[in-house]
Amino acid sequence: MKTIIEIHSLQNFAPSNLNRDDTGAPKDALFGGTRRARVSSQCLKRAVRQHFAELVEQNALASDDVAVRTKRVLDALTKSLVAKGRAEPEASNKVHLALAAMELTVKEDGKSEYLLFLGQREVSSIANIIDEKWDSIVASDTAPVEGKKPGKAKKQAAQNADPELKKALDKVFNGGKALDVALFGRMLADMPEKNQNAACQVAHAISTHAVEREFDFYTAVDDLKPEDTAGADMMGTVEFNSACFYRYAAVDWDKLVANLQNDTELANKGLRAFLEGFVVAEPTGKQNTFAAHNPPEFVAVSVRRNTAPRNLANAFETAIRVKKDESLTRRSAEELAKKAKVLQSAFGGEGKTWVLNLTDAKLDGFGSSAASLQELLDGVLANIQE
Repeated sequence: MKTIIEIHSLQNFAPSNLNRDDTGAPKDALFGGTRRARVSSQCLKRAVRQHFAELVEQNALASDDVAVRTKRVLDALTKSLVAKGRAEPEASNKVHLALAAMELTVKEDGKSEYLLFLGQREVSSIANIIDEKWDSIVASDTAPVEGKKPGKAKKQAAQNADPELKKALDKVFNGGKALDVALFGRMLADMPEKNQNAACQVAHAISTHAVEREFDFYTAVDDLKPEDTAGADMMGTVEFNSACFYRYAAVDWDKLVANLQNDTELANKGLRAFLEGFVVAEPTGKQNTFAAHNPPEFVAVSVRRNTAPRNLANAFETAIRVKKDESLTRRSAEELAKKAKVLQSAFGGEGKTWVLNLTDAKLDGFGSSAASLQELLDGVLANIQE
């Protein structure tokens, strides 16, 4: 029986620029014929991963439960080997050769060709294998063919490596039971067989209403200039908007458990951390300028079985417009609940929903009310175990 956990959130941000495009303007999109504010899914996932890092600092998650995304894997592995008593120059060379055995090239600047998303357990295991097979990791006597293309050169380096080393390293690249790799997936271009399909899908957040960009004109004055000198010493503009965002994500429970090598205890811990992070973690863009720390005032989480996911963004296909003294978030919540009930009536499906409603929206029986986020999460996790 396939189980999907879906989270819907309405979050009304004060003036802000949470997620910028290449010009520094807040990201946006056309939806339902009107311009909407937008926060990209990549930005939202990054915020959740930062939340995971905070949980590690609080000892709510183990450091081995998360991954690192880096081009500096050479430095990380070298430091691990130095901590084991190996000399740094030789350790760096051994790491070069070991990574080459898996067709992972380290460039002259000490960085990999692209960002590698590796679980901490994977990094530790690679270091352990290099330490154990230290004497067998040697440069090949076969000189590289001059003028050979980079791809073929990598294959040659891998072919010349110790087969036992390659076999040991091959077993290591399994995601390392890292929660963020299991949830968000990864692609290793040189080892496509080690790619991991994501258990989680995250939508771009969009405003429930039409928006227009606004501009803040600012000036700065030199504190040490003579008092009789008029005028600003720096000036510029910052673009911003204010929007009530609809945010959505879906987690395939069975895929999450499989990605975590059937560790259901870790999957439960990871799902709770993800759902909590999705609610409380915020994008950090321009927050020093705007301090738009506005938590969601409506959260609905559904556990649904043997049915397709349902993104409820079409509740806002017609942009929400409010009357004087009417709450935009409340109206948005009522439209979301109405759309959810219409889709449920048309398509059916087994499931249960918990709702944290701080807007006083009239939901007409949509979901079971929760008094707090923790109560909501407790209900969701308990239902999954049934």
